[in-house]
Amino acid sequence: MTGQPASKPNIIFILSDDQGPWALGCAGNDDIHTPVLDSLAANGTRLENFFAVSPVCSPARASLMTGQIPSRHGVHDYLTGVEVGAGAPDYLAGQEIFTDVLADHGYRMGLSGKWHLGANDAPRKGFVHWYGLEGGGSPYTGATMYRNGEREETTTYLTDAITEDALAFLAREGARRQESAAARPGEVEPFFLAVNYTAPHKPWKGQHPKEFEDLYADCAFESCPQEEPHPWQPTVNGVAIGGEPDVRGALVGYFAAVSAMDAAIGRLMAHLQELGLREDTLVIFSSDNGFNCGHHGVWGKGNGTFPQNMYDSSVKVPAIFNWPGRIAPDLIRHELLSAYDIAATILDLVGVDPAPFETGPGSSFAPLLRSGGVASGRAGDAVVVYDEYGPVRMIRTHEFKYVHRHPHGPHELYDLVADPGERRNLMNDAAPHLALVGLRSQLAGWFAKHGVPEFDGAALPVAGAGQHSPLRAVTLGSVTGAADPLGAFTGPNWDGV
Repeated sequence: MTGQPASKPNIIFILSDDQGPWALGCAGNDDIHTPVLDSLAANGTRLENFFAVSPVCSPARASLMTGQIPSRHGVHDYLTGVEVGAGAPDYLAGQEIFTDVLADHGYRMGLSGKWHLGANDAPRKGFVHWYGLEGGGSPYTGATMYRNGEREETTTYLTDAITEDALAFLAREGARRQESAAARPGEVEPFFLAVNYTAPHKPWKGQHPKEFEDLYADCAFESCPQEEPHPWQPTVNGVAIGGEPDVRGALVGYFAAVSAMDAAIGRLMAHLQELGLREDTLVIFSSDNGFNCGHHGVWGKGNGTFPQNMYDSSVKVPAIFNWPGRIAPDLIRHELLSAYDIAATILDLVGVDPAPFETGPGSSFAPLLRSGGVASGRAGDAVVVYDEYGPVRMIRTHEFKYVHRHPHGPHELYDLVADPGERRNLMNDAAPHLALVGLRSQLAGWFAKHGVPEFDGAALPVAGAGQHSPLRAVTLGSVTGAADPLGAFTGPNWDGV
């Protein structure tokens, strides 16, 4: 079948779940098998320093969609509670997301996989197809999905079920494009497809196809050294909160989940090629947040410790952009970039004005990606990124990382040139470091600029155990107060707490 050129490119945005920045062959990991993603990187541009906005699922995903930080969009922890049906809140209600803009510009929208931003069964604006996971996590067999609002149970491996759904969407859109091109030459509508895998989110042991588990039967897992447990790592029934009892079994499962997803992405790319759409499709791969499989003595992401951590393994994520002839091939960019830049960047790449998503912290880094591109604009010149998880905030430059925990600490400061592994906390030194005052001032000023008081996370009781209702303004008569966090966040249920 021969594809027809569209006035704007198609977009496939593939998002993994809990994938550390280290969990790719092209990132230097010799343990893991990711040939498809390695090929996408070799024929596209990989971002070496790309950061989630929060080191946990729902806030990170909300920031991807809105280009804003949790202290403006109000999602501060992974979502729990009522997530489907009439009583399920939409946590982004009333906020513009970049897919709204794509829909307004004629894109036909599709979702295959995880949403986890509330009302997970309800298609958003412009989505002609919606195959959404019920909640935020699931076993890899017998998952509950909602197809255009109707509940159904998967009977196959979840990664494959999501892939089959995405393949069917592509086939329908390919056929539709052929029909439209014949009837209305030059007026073919492009599509946007979000393929949101749950891989490699746990559960791990015994959850994944044998052919992928067998890849790691004799693996030494040198990329995941099992250090002494971090002193802040909570446990449940004696097991690290973000891990499983059988550590080697968990490693095999985690790696197998990544490799199974990689093979599934290969099927998507092959189908695009068969449909004649590959040259006209922007493909983006990333993850919602990072992950530690023993790194720093932690199993988990930002909430793998309490208080929550901001290690690079938690906050950095893989990022690959591939568009034949348009995105520079075989290139690694080292600029500090953030997921709050993604919305503006996607719009810019496809020829839509990114300005509505550059009013907050984000800005387009499309010039860095285009073949022959050079740095320009705020993102291109960026030497600082920020992160947030409730009362825990981070500022990171190429040279330093400062982590501030409201109200009393403990705080952390790392010299990333001398100590890239974040091992020596300079806050423990007898005298304050010369960089500290400037970093604190920048951090405070940035969050004051980009947050809003009613959603400010600094004073919220976010423990990393979940958020089960939206923050609401408190109205007493004619007096409107700040956000009411009471009842919005789940307290810890860890051993000894």
